[in-house]
Amino acid sequence: MSRKQDLIFILIVLLIFLPFLLSKELLEFYRHVNREHGIITSFVKFSILATMGELIGLRIKTGNYYKKGFGIAPRMIVWGFLGISIKMSFVIFASGTPVLIEYLGLQNATEIFRGAFSFDKLLVSLGISAALNIIYAPLMMTFHKITDIHIVNNGGTLSGFFKPIKFREILVNLNWDIQWNFVFKKTIPFFWIPAHTVTFLLPADLQVLFAAILGIALGIILAIADFA
Repeated sequence: MSRKQDLIFILIVLLIFLPFLLSKELLEFYRHVNREHGIITSFVKFSILATMGELIGLRIKTGNYYKKGFGIAPRMIVWGFLGISIKMSFVIFASGTPVLIEYLGLQNATEIFRGAFSFDKLLVSLGISAALNIIYAPLMMTFHKITDIHIVNNGGTLSGFFKPIKFREILVNLNWDIQWNFVFKKTIPFFWIPAHTVTFLLPADLQVLFAAILGIALGIILAIADFA
């Protein structure tokens, strides 16, 4: 049964991505839409890819890609809006951090970041990634955990999802030992900062797509966190 589930999951993934790899016209259409409607495509990419990561995480934890109360649709909604916030944070930090780096002494950091690959560009990208993950990522990860608990507490239904979130109750009872000692202290410096350094070295139209693909890794990381 498990192998059958894996085969079905792989086939679904191939059906989603293979057309873009086989058709230059479809790939160019994606790039055009991504350039013109980056916010919308960020919603779509994260709602699909990051939720896919959570399904893989569920598979690791339970042996199945689905269980009652998991709430695929609510999770897709949450990831879609988180995707929008991630796109916004990329724009903000990619624009503002090079200016800060220039203020700190590295001349022409903005031009270096926009130019061809070099050691200086690697340093600027590292700085952008560090700022993004130290300032924005903990808030995003905590908000995601709150919505995750909210979805499960309300049976994974759409109607339950739209009930008021009990922020105070969830925050008080959150497992901060795992959230701080694993999710923040380990995954941010050892995975997310290096991974997003690579992200910022990519062309702008591929950055959010790569970040969304990293959302698959996030689902696996969160699954490991539940075992920590």
